[in-house]
Amino acid sequence: MQVDFRLSRGSFNALMEAMGSNADHGWDPEIACLVFLFWLASGTSYRVVSRAFDMPRTSVHRAIHTTSAKIASLFAQTVNHPTEEELVTVGAGFARMAGSAAFNRVVGSIDGCHVRVKPPSQDADCYLNRKLFYSVQLQAVVDQTAKFIDLCVGYTGSVHDSRVLKNSPLYLEKQYPPPGYCLIGDGVVPCLSYPMTLMTPYRQPLRSQLQAAYNSRLTKARVVVERAFGILKTRWRAIFLKALEVDVLFVPEVILCCTILHNICLSQGDVLDPEDGEDSEAGAAEEEDPRREAAPPGTVSGAEERNRMAALCYAPDHG
Repeated sequence: MQVDFRLSRGSFNALMEAMGSNADHGWDPEIACLVFLFWLASGTSYRVVSRAFDMPRTSVHRAIHTTSAKIASLFAQTVNHPTEEELVTVGAGFARMAGSAAFNRVVGSIDGCHVRVKPPSQDADCYLNRKLFYSVQLQAVVDQTAKFIDLCVGYTGSVHDSRVLKNSPLYLEKQYPPPGYCLIGDGVVPCLSYPMTLMTPYRQPLRSQLQAAYNSRLTKARVVVERAFGILKTRWRAIFLKALEVDVLFVPEVILCCTILHNICLSQGDVLDPEDGEDSEAGAAEEEDPRREAAPPGTVSGAEERNRMAALCYAPDHG
């Protein structure tokens, strides 16, 4: 199944179990799901899928949209924050990746990804991003295993990353991380201790070896979100590496489905490792970004907490 549908048999069975067996409009739910997965894997037109399955094009359209809605409805049970008991394990995983116990209170790595779209005839400029292609944005938080634990999907490409963050439920509703824990991010978003705790790199030029040591450790831990995007792009190349030829309003649901399927596949040990260069776009965010915006009003800087983490990173190696 990997070639045509990009899922292993175990992942497909797990997906069908999660979706249930209720049929729509007489079609076997497994057939409808295979139609959707084939379309997702190939990124081709409904006409081509219709020929491949020998089904009317209207039936293909219905199967794709019905199955997409069903998979999207699995969001709450598939993409969720770690429990209180799991936080310790997550923190230990980030500390291991960073090579420093200073990161044992890190419970997620956050970053953004642009997904190419065919823009609508009106307001096309809203979708034009700084890299000069049309897109919608995916903001994601992943745990130490590259599992997606929080998502915000659908902002147009022209919106700055930090504005996506401050308008996301994660930020507005203070959903995550819990008190005493933090997320780590790149240099585009602000370093914060309120309304959420978010640690970012020191800006260039660095002023000390302490700052350099901290930045190096943070990069090693933060790379897991780049790996998650790389896996996503490797599995669903047709979705993430060329412009989606569907109504732009349908795109966020398609992206959501891809991330849900990513988590189901991880739970089954079905992992497609990123190919060389697949996560280069995410990696580029590690460089200093002139678009970096100031922290919005009402926030509290996380500089003091970052200094404490940096001191803990530096101390074991330098007494």
